[in-house]
Amino acid sequence: MPHQMQNKSIAIIGGGAAGCFCAIELKRLNPNCNVTIYESQDRLLAKVAITGGGRCNLTNSFKDFRDANGNITSLEHVYPRGYRLMKRLFNVFSPDDTTRWFESHGVRLVTQEDSCIFPKSQDAMEIVHTLENLIRQEGIQVKTGHKITDITALKEDIKVITTGGKKTDKGYEFLSKLDIETEKPIPSLFTFEIKDKGLNSLSGTVVDNATLSIPSTRFRSQGILLITDWGTSGPATLKLSSYAARFLSDSNYTSPLTINWLSKNQEEALIILKEIISGNKQKKLSSINIPTLTSRLWNYLITRAQIREDIRCGEIGSKQLNRLSATITSDTYQITAKGRFKEEFVTCGGVSLNEIDPNTLQSKKHPGIYFAGEVLDIDAITGGFNLQAAWTTGYVAAKSIQLV
Repeated sequence: MPHQMQNKSIAIIGGGAAGCFCAIELKRLNPNCNVTIYESQDRLLAKVAITGGGRCNLTNSFKDFRDANGNITSLEHVYPRGYRLMKRLFNVFSPDDTTRWFESHGVRLVTQEDSCIFPKSQDAMEIVHTLENLIRQEGIQVKTGHKITDITALKEDIKVITTGGKKTDKGYEFLSKLDIETEKPIPSLFTFEIKDKGLNSLSGTVVDNATLSIPSTRFRSQGILLITDWGTSGPATLKLSSYAARFLSDSNYTSPLTINWLSKNQEEALIILKEIISGNKQKKLSSINIPTLTSRLWNYLITRAQIREDIRCGEIGSKQLNRLSATITSDTYQITAKGRFKEEFVTCGGVSLNEIDPNTLQSKKHPGIYFAGEVLDIDAITGGFNLQAAWTTGYVAAKSIQLV
């Protein structure tokens, strides 16, 4: 069995999800070591307290990303940055381990239809208080209001850096003496500003299963789409913003955006249209609609396909049908900026994964220094996946330190 560290002192720099989770597991694995959490803000877990709209989307069941045997696969669709590392680390601490961990500490969980997992209380503070209570029980020291500007100046034998994502390169200046390579931090998970009066007039419209893509690239997403008075939002938009975060940043957040309102190809859409029209030849096209599209959106798409609003179904020719099916499946707009609200909650970028040992999360250049959480160049789509990365990396760092 690995020996426990005797009277070692360990500094956890950052009191967010990864830092607090790591501290708790470290102290449990090594009761004789001294663990101190340094947090620049005046309280721990501030971000956890507001995540998931204050409900805390703790993790995800990964139901949509499992094979027939229940093994988690296709992580590149979940973690645009860091999926290979996360696949490896899930062998040590998986999403199933996360649910068991919190349930073992009295947190009752509920899994929604969309696979997101929340505390049954729907209160993020239950998660915050659970972690805070464990920190107190384990005798972990907490120093809030302590911003660390020089890692090397800390007296502790081992340091775990869990400072979260940064908005600019300046946020990583505290690592400058370590000569640690970082990837430029940029926003991820944001809405799109689209200045199109027709689209904006549909504000409040929800499409349950749309596909968004950026033409001439591999970036595409599928899911619920929300039309707003400034552009688009909802899971499909946020997912695409994550996949294309660096591309959009390099493009100064201007890019064409193609919406497939049905998530069908044009031929499939044509078949659906013909079936609806054939049974309603005496009715106006505007008075019927595809069931998954609201009548307001349907009428907008008819106009956008340059078809008369008062045309009857029996009068529609093949050219008009082709135009309508093309509009429904390949409707292109121009992204003009990130959403006007500064709602981006996740950072793409951080400490390069080339800098760390993928098995232990220890710095390759500086033995005794570990990284966990969003400070690493790991980020995910919305749905509890980012918090899962925090729990997993925090646990792996703690487990690795036990083996020192």
